[in-house]
Amino acid sequence: MRIVTAAIIEKDGKYLIARRGPLSKLAGQWEFPGGKVEENETLQECLKRELLEELSIDVVVGDHFHSSDYNYEHGSFRIESFKVIITGGEIILKDHDIYKWVSANELDLYPLLPADIPIATKLKSK
Repeated sequence: MRIVTAAIIEKDGKYLIARRGPLSKLAGQWEFPGGKVEENETLQECLKRELLEELSIDVVVGDHFHSSDYNYEHGSFRIESFKVIITGGEIILKDHDIYKWVSANELDLYPLLPADIPIATKLKSK
């Protein structure tokens, strides 16, 4: 099972989601940004690195939020999500083609990756 991280970034009661670009696996689906954990990397280090690489933002990784397992055709994944605060940079997309700030109740309007749906469900129940 591959471990990946996801960022729960909140601003003014809305959460950051991003749509995977046309060259990505599962292109066109929305996700909480993050990525795959590399060897000898903590979950927090991974999330910090991925957000800098993919969105050009510096962050502080806070508390663990939720774990979610999902089996895609291309493999099994465990997503570890964390609350994250942006501390610097401006969002510049590299792997995604669009991002949005949406309320928890609006998350259902976007085709989220299946592994991200339990995270969205927990956000809606807060």
